[in-house]
Amino acid sequence: MFFSLRNKLFLVFSCLLTIPFLVLSLVIPSLFTIYIKDQTQELTVEIMDQFSLYIDSITKQAEDVGQQVLVNPITQEWLQLETKQKDDDTLNIARLLVRNELNALLSSMMVNNSNNISVSIFTHDGEGIWGDYADIENNTWYSEFENHNKTYTRSHIDPNQQSAVMRDLHINSHLIPLVDMNSFGDSGVIKVNFSTELIENALDKIKIGEQGNTFIVNEQGANVLTGEIKTPQEIVTDSLEEMKDRQNEQGLLEIEGDNEKYLLFYQHLSVGDWILMSEVTEADLFAHPYQIQKSMLLLSFGVFLITIIASFVFSSSITNPLRELTKAMNYLEKGDFNSAKQIMPTIKSENNEVRYVLRVFAHTLEQLKSLIDNEYKANIRRRNAEYKALLLQINPHFLNNTLEIMGGMAAQGKNKDVMNVSVYLGKMLRYSLDTKSNTVTLGEEIQYIRNYATILQLRYEDALHISIDEDPECKNLPIIKFIIQPLVENAVKYSFIAKNHAKVYIKTSYQSNHLTIVIEDDGIGMSEEVIYHLIDNDDNNTKSSTLESSGNSIGLKNVLDRLQLYYGEQFSYQIDSEINKGTRITLGINYEGREMNEESHNC
Repeated sequence: MFFSLRNKLFLVFSCLLTIPFLVLSLVIPSLFTIYIKDQTQELTVEIMDQFSLYIDSITKQAEDVGQQVLVNPITQEWLQLETKQKDDDTLNIARLLVRNELNALLSSMMVNNSNNISVSIFTHDGEGIWGDYADIENNTWYSEFENHNKTYTRSHIDPNQQSAVMRDLHINSHLIPLVDMNSFGDSGVIKVNFSTELIENALDKIKIGEQGNTFIVNEQGANVLTGEIKTPQEIVTDSLEEMKDRQNEQGLLEIEGDNEKYLLFYQHLSVGDWILMSEVTEADLFAHPYQIQKSMLLLSFGVFLITIIASFVFSSSITNPLRELTKAMNYLEKGDFNSAKQIMPTIKSENNEVRYVLRVFAHTLEQLKSLIDNEYKANIRRRNAEYKALLLQINPHFLNNTLEIMGGMAAQGKNKDVMNVSVYLGKMLRYSLDTKSNTVTLGEEIQYIRNYATILQLRYEDALHISIDEDPECKNLPIIKFIIQPLVENAVKYSFIAKNHAKVYIKTSYQSNHLTIVIEDDGIGMSEEVIYHLIDNDDNNTKSSTLESSGNSIGLKNVLDRLQLYYGEQFSYQIDSEINKGTRITLGINYEGREMNEESHNC
């Protein structure tokens, strides 16, 4: 069987089509990965070079401004006056005049520069031109400048500036020693500030992949701009260590993380010890080649399916009619005789044995369909007869109970109540005797229950409370008669057995073509054995036991049998009961596929 024609074709097509596609799906994405890696490195280096030129222009301007301030005579004069120990009115006036001139000089430099540059001057004891630093030694940027000679600071906020706008901005600064040009003594620091936002805006344009990150750090791995670096710190640290070994100004590092591989492009900037880094994961960078590989694998799978289809198309003429015959038998198994009969004339075969099997099956199909049709028609007639018999059991049972109620009221001399009961009873009898149709609307059935409840209310007065929650969407739904009244009658009857009061709750709802009717009471409840007996009888379709019963079976079982008989599988129910606490009966009818315009007549 393995070397049949179908299997041989399958092997040939698999080798010729599927295997080459599988190979290509592995080779082509690998070539794309190498190409994308080379192109990404080339483009990233080019963009980094452009960014480096931009940074150079800003820092060069900051350095030029710092040198201009340092050599300016006004700065030197202010420095000399500030460092004099003598303190008299003449010197103080001279200091004030020079400070004003220096303020004007620094203000003009700020206005003339386009990159939001501001300048601050202060001595080592913290005295500054725009304000004093009481604890200047505790400032990180000052400590790094004095101890490590770092002339470019990390991003920070400096409140001692002339411009109110610059005071609130994050800034980076270029620091220059404030030197007395006469004595060449180091007396303080010139701090040239420029907005961090200038750098970050340009940095945002450098991005690799969808999730890549670009940032600037110093040699210790600290971020020199604002915010946090999204790249894991261990990746940054490992990259800095590897850079020290390479001694290259720029390049590409491949760092293995915990769960994925990182590609990190770097370039040493001319600004202090700043290093520009651009990081992307291998999965992010090569997402498109991986998608191509996935698509080609799916294509290979599609080709594999085509080979299977081709092998079946070129199968032998013997297997084709047998396969069609199997399809007809499947329809027969599902009960779809018409589809099976439509297939049989289309099955052709030159083989005598197969042709004989087809002829015998077609004859068997005709005979079986004829027998089932006859049985179905007989079953419909029997079902209608059973339904009429069940319906006729309701009226005498209800009328007997109602007359007992009227007799009890007459014995008590409640003539007015007897008249009222007679009126409601007349309405109910007109409803009951209308035999033109087996169905009514649910609104008519509920009105029948209202009349019935009114009769019971006159008898039991405050001891009985019946509430009805009717969904307006249900009013026009067709339903068979007398499915609620027997359940309400049982609920009242068995509630008064153990209690001197009774509560009955009736609710209807309609949602998604499904009608739900709930009848709930606080009576004596039913045991699990009684409920099991009802369900067991229902599962075994023992309708005859209902028809043959006298009066004690009319009620819940009668209603369930009638609904099951009329609606079949579209009917469902649930009984929830607890001894001495009450019973809740839920009836469900699925109207999907049913005619909604069945006949009904008003009472």
